[in-house]
Amino acid sequence: MTTYQIACTIGTTDSTAELGLEIWIDERQLFSTEHVADTQQLTFDIEEDEAEHKLRFIMTNKTFAHTTVDDQGNIISDARLTIADVAFDEIKLGQIFVDLATYTHDFNGTQPETVDKFYGEMGCNGTVSLRFTTPIYLWLLEHM
Repeated sequence: MTTYQIACTIGTTDSTAELGLEIWIDERQLFSTEHVADTQQLTFDIEEDEAEHKLRFIMTNKTFAHTTVDDQGNIISDARLTIADVAFDEIKLGQIFVDLATYTHDFNGTQPETVDKFYGEMGCNGTVSLRFTTPIYLWLLEHM
């Protein structure tokens, strides 16, 4: 069976904040950590089939203690996770990822659930999702 590779770089804006991250493809967990402490490059080999798939990055463990706010309610500092250089078979998705990925979160339980665009950083517990189909090269051609 043919395989393709998913790669990405994950990181954090605060190495002391114990922010967790899980990465899933459909219902299969590819990666899990309770603390993203530094920048890591990750790669996963996936069997290719003719189907629709959902790649998910799930941030966990964010608390109010990870955010410093001044007297006026302005954020002074905040712990966030970064996701960069998402690639399929060494082809970086770049703008495709920005255009198609969604970020679902509820501001850590303070507001109703919302679906936003994703611009590279996760500041709230939630899920960044990207739907795609395989064969992967056909999907890439359709979205380039």
